[in-house]
Amino acid sequence: MSHPILSRRLFIASGLAALAVAGPVRAQGDAPIPEQVPPGTRLVIGDPQTQFALQLSGLIDELSFDVEWANISGGPQTSEAFRARALDLGSVAEIPGIFANWNNLPVRFVAYREKTDPIGHPIYVFGIAPGARGVASLKDFAGKRIAFSPGQAQGALVLRALKAAGLTTADVTLVELPSTGDVYPVALASNQVDIAPLGGTSTPRYLTQYGKDGATVISHGLRDDPGHLYAPQWVLDDPAKAAAIREYVGLWARARQWVDENPQLWIDEYLIRDQGLSREDAEYLSEATGTYAVPGSWDEVKTRHQATIDLLAAELGYQPYDVELLFDNRFETVAADALAAGS
Repeated sequence: MSHPILSRRLFIASGLAALAVAGPVRAQGDAPIPEQVPPGTRLVIGDPQTQFALQLSGLIDELSFDVEWANISGGPQTSEAFRARALDLGSVAEIPGIFANWNNLPVRFVAYREKTDPIGHPIYVFGIAPGARGVASLKDFAGKRIAFSPGQAQGALVLRALKAAGLTTADVTLVELPSTGDVYPVALASNQVDIAPLGGTSTPRYLTQYGKDGATVISHGLRDDPGHLYAPQWVLDDPAKAAAIREYVGLWARARQWVDENPQLWIDEYLIRDQGLSREDAEYLSEATGTYAVPGSWDEVKTRHQATIDLLAAELGYQPYDVELLFDNRFETVAADALAAGS
């Protein structure tokens, strides 16, 4: 079955954009967080990688509250669980949080991390279909069919790449496709699209399978690395849960630092033994992932996120809103403070 090719006009008229005529409006909570996590506090957390890192490192023993771990990751699953009141905290890039607020799901970022080398170790590259000729730079995207996943990081990257090249969605054809599994590599190989963002082990596998037919990849030279913890507003309004989240944010930062300091153990125990990757794929993914840092200030982060909100709004027909609605400033220094205390 062929997928619909969406022009900018058709996309803006779609149901996704129709839900967001007005931007979210609500007060930013600023109630003090209790110094200690009250006894009996419990969180449901969807952050599988950190869960494994906490267990492998032994840091999980420092949790002072009860945790129910949910095997949930990615924006769509996390948002669905939030709406069902089945999840308190999730891990995601910035785009699902931005779109959640457009779609009447008030969420706030409580932690942020970024790669220490975002350009040298990007999360995504752009896969070029075997039949697409003359695509060597972002400017060559003009007139091409590009896989597009609205509401996810890959979709925002496409829009950023177009802007960097001086193009808009009117200069290309966006083909709405889910970014799950092998959908993008298959769409490229079957000539459904000319260009699609690829990440993780999809990149080497795509080149191995289709490189002989002319498939290539190109880098974009843009930041694509934000990593967040986020929670619904109603969870953050609960003082006990806010205190537990603050504790978790510190351990989340320390767990990632532990992974960065123990890459071979992470490869062996998580990527190979738990995730079932081959050693070749695991080594590639570890190298591509690079290392992470947490800033002590969100000022620059907010500036970038505001630019993303404005870009998505302009290109997709949404109402822009103030980035302050996205960040719970009570948590701004928690991750950095936790790392400093452990150094």
